[in-house]
Amino acid sequence: MTHPLVTQLRFTRSEFRRALVDVQPEEALRRFEPMNSISWIVAHLAWHEQRCWLTRAQGQTLVAELNELAGYGKPASTPPLDEMWQAWHTITQASDAWLNQQTSDSLAQFLVVNGKPHSESTGTMLQRVIYHYWYHLGESQAIRQLLGHTDLPGFVGNISEEAPYRPQG
Repeated sequence: MTHPLVTQLRFTRSEFRRALVDVQPEEALRRFEPMNSISWIVAHLAWHEQRCWLTRAQGQTLVAELNELAGYGKPASTPPLDEMWQAWHTITQASDAWLNQQTSDSLAQFLVVNGKPHSESTGTMLQRVIYHYWYHLGESQAIRQLLGHTDLPGFVGNISEEAPYRPQG
Protein backbone atom coordinates (compact mmCIF):
# COMPACT_ATOMS: atom_id res chain seq x y z
CA MET A 1 0.00 0.00 0.00
CA THR A 2 1.21 3.51 -0.81
CA HIS A 3 2.63 5.34 2.20
CA PRO A 4 0.25 8.08 3.47
CA LEU A 5 2.82 10.84 2.83
CA VAL A 6 3.20 9.72 -0.77
CA THR A 7 -0.59 9.87 -1.10
CA GLN A 8 -0.45 13.43 0.23
CA LEU A 9 2.19 14.35 -2.36
CA ARG A 10 0.01 12.96 -5.13
CA PHE A 11 -2.98 14.91 -3.86
CA THR A 12 -0.86 18.06 -3.70
CA ARG A 13 0.28 17.51 -7.28
CA SER A 14 -3.34 17.15 -8.39
CA GLU A 15 -4.26 20.39 -6.61
CA PHE A 16 -1.32 22.10 -8.32
CA ARG A 17 -2.54 20.96 -11.73
CA ARG A 18 -6.10 22.02 -10.84
CA ALA A 19 -4.84 25.47 -9.76
CA LEU A 20 -3.39 26.11 -13.20
CA VAL A 21 -6.19 24.88 -15.46
CA ASP A 22 -6.95 27.41 -18.20
CA VAL A 23 -3.72 29.40 -17.75
CA GLN A 24 -2.71 30.39 -21.25
CA PRO A 25 0.92 30.02 -22.38
CA GLU A 26 1.39 33.77 -22.82
CA GLU A 27 -0.08 34.45 -19.36
CA ALA A 28 2.33 31.95 -17.81
CA LEU A 29 5.26 34.08 -18.99
CA ARG A 30 4.07 37.23 -17.22
CA ARG A 31 5.96 38.38 -14.14
CA PHE A 32 4.56 40.64 -11.46
CA GLU A 33 7.85 41.35 -9.74
CA PRO A 34 9.11 40.26 -7.35
CA MET A 35 6.98 37.16 -7.94
CA ASN A 36 7.99 34.52 -10.44
CA SER A 37 6.17 33.62 -13.62
CA ILE A 38 3.76 30.69 -13.57
CA SER A 39 5.90 28.85 -16.13
CA TRP A 40 8.91 29.22 -13.81
CA ILE A 41 6.85 27.86 -10.91
CA VAL A 42 6.04 24.72 -12.92
CA ALA A 43 9.71 24.36 -13.87
CA HIS A 44 10.88 24.98 -10.31
CA LEU A 45 8.66 22.32 -8.78
CA ALA A 46 9.71 19.88 -11.50
CA TRP A 47 13.32 20.73 -10.62
CA HIS A 48 12.69 20.10 -6.91
CA GLU A 49 11.07 16.71 -7.49
CA GLN A 50 13.83 15.71 -9.91
CA ARG A 51 16.50 16.78 -7.42
CA CYS A 52 14.97 14.73 -4.61
CA TRP A 53 13.49 11.59 -6.18
CA LEU A 54 15.63 11.15 -9.27
CA THR A 55 19.03 12.82 -8.83
CA ARG A 56 19.56 12.28 -5.10
CA ALA A 57 17.62 9.04 -4.65
CA GLN A 58 18.47 7.28 -7.91
CA GLY A 59 21.42 9.10 -9.45
CA GLN A 60 19.56 10.17 -12.58
CA THR A 61 18.71 13.56 -14.04
CA LEU A 62 16.15 13.47 -16.84
CA VAL A 63 15.81 17.20 -17.58
CA ALA A 64 19.22 18.67 -16.77
CA GLU A 65 18.40 22.15 -18.06
CA LEU A 66 16.02 22.65 -15.11
CA ASN A 67 19.04 22.98 -12.82
CA GLU A 68 20.02 26.29 -14.45
CA LEU A 69 16.57 27.36 -15.58
CA ALA A 70 14.66 26.99 -12.32
CA GLY A 71 16.98 25.73 -9.60
CA TYR A 72 17.07 27.30 -6.17
CA GLY A 73 18.79 30.69 -6.25
CA LYS A 74 18.99 30.91 -10.02
CA PRO A 75 17.93 34.10 -11.84
CA ALA A 76 14.27 34.56 -12.72
CA SER A 77 13.19 33.15 -16.07
CA THR A 78 10.08 32.78 -18.19
CA PRO A 79 10.36 29.40 -19.91
CA PRO A 80 7.65 28.13 -22.30
CA LEU A 81 4.75 26.72 -20.29
CA ASP A 82 4.10 23.69 -22.51
CA GLU A 83 7.74 22.60 -22.25
CA MET A 84 7.71 23.02 -18.47
CA TRP A 85 4.54 20.95 -18.10
CA GLN A 86 6.15 18.27 -20.24
CA ALA A 87 9.24 18.30 -18.00
CA TRP A 88 7.03 18.21 -14.89
CA HIS A 89 5.06 15.21 -16.20
CA THR A 90 8.23 13.39 -17.25
CA ILE A 91 9.80 13.88 -13.82
CA THR A 92 6.75 13.11 -11.70
CA GLN A 93 5.95 9.97 -13.68
CA ALA A 94 9.56 8.78 -13.45
CA SER A 95 9.55 9.46 -9.70
CA ASP A 96 6.39 7.52 -8.95
CA ALA A 97 7.84 4.00 -9.09
CA TRP A 98 10.47 4.93 -6.52
CA LEU A 99 7.94 6.78 -4.35
CA ASN A 100 5.61 3.76 -4.43
CA GLN A 101 8.30 1.68 -2.73
CA GLN A 102 8.67 3.98 0.27
CA THR A 103 7.78 2.75 3.74
CA SER A 104 7.89 4.32 7.18
CA ASP A 105 11.30 2.72 7.65
CA SER A 106 12.74 3.99 4.36
CA LEU A 107 11.33 7.48 4.92
CA ALA A 108 13.19 7.60 8.26
CA GLN A 109 16.49 6.93 6.44
CA PHE A 110 18.90 9.50 5.04
CA LEU A 111 19.80 9.24 1.36
CA VAL A 112 23.50 9.01 0.65
CA VAL A 113 24.51 11.70 -1.84
CA ASN A 114 28.11 11.85 -3.10
CA GLY A 115 29.15 9.44 -0.38
CA LYS A 116 27.62 11.45 2.48
CA PRO A 117 24.22 11.19 4.18
CA HIS A 118 21.85 13.96 3.15
CA SER A 119 21.06 16.46 5.91
CA GLU A 120 17.34 15.53 5.98
CA SER A 121 15.62 12.17 6.15
CA THR A 122 13.74 11.08 3.07
CA GLY A 123 10.47 11.67 4.94
CA THR A 124 11.46 15.22 5.80
CA MET A 125 12.40 15.79 2.16
CA LEU A 126 8.95 14.49 1.17
CA GLN A 127 7.26 16.90 3.56
CA ARG A 128 9.44 19.75 2.26
CA VAL A 129 8.36 19.01 -1.34
CA ILE A 130 4.68 18.93 -0.32
CA TYR A 131 4.89 22.22 1.55
CA HIS A 132 6.92 23.75 -1.28
CA TYR A 133 4.07 22.96 -3.67
CA TRP A 134 1.56 24.69 -1.41
CA TYR A 135 3.75 27.79 -1.15
CA HIS A 136 3.95 28.13 -4.93
CA LEU A 137 0.32 27.11 -5.39
CA GLY A 138 -0.66 30.18 -3.37
CA GLU A 139 1.76 32.33 -5.36
CA SER A 140 0.25 31.06 -8.60
CA GLN A 141 -3.25 32.02 -7.46
CA ALA A 142 -2.09 35.52 -6.60
CA ILE A 143 -0.58 35.80 -10.09
CA ARG A 144 -3.82 34.57 -11.63
CA GLN A 145 -5.75 37.24 -9.71
CA LEU A 146 -3.34 39.90 -10.99
CA LEU A 147 -3.94 38.55 -14.51
CA GLY A 148 -7.64 39.22 -13.96
CA HIS A 149 -8.74 35.61 -13.61
CA THR A 150 -11.94 35.12 -11.66
CA ASP A 151 -13.73 32.05 -10.32
CA LEU A 152 -10.45 30.46 -9.25
CA PRO A 153 -10.68 27.02 -7.68
CA GLY A 154 -11.26 26.71 -3.95
CA PHE A 155 -8.66 24.89 -1.90
CA VAL A 156 -8.10 22.37 -0.41
CA GLY A 157 -10.20 20.39 -2.94
CA ASN A 158 -11.62 16.92 -2.39
CA ILE A 159 -9.12 15.77 0.23
CA SER A 160 -11.74 13.76 2.12
CA GLU A 161 -12.08 11.37 -0.82
CA GLU A 162 -8.72 11.66 -2.60
CA ALA A 163 -6.29 11.81 0.32
CA PRO A 164 -8.05 11.48 3.68
CA TYR A 165 -6.07 10.98 6.84
CA ARG A 166 -5.09 7.39 7.33
CA PRO A 167 -2.69 6.03 9.87
CA GLN A 168 0.56 4.46 8.82
CA GLY A 169 0.71 0.72 8.50
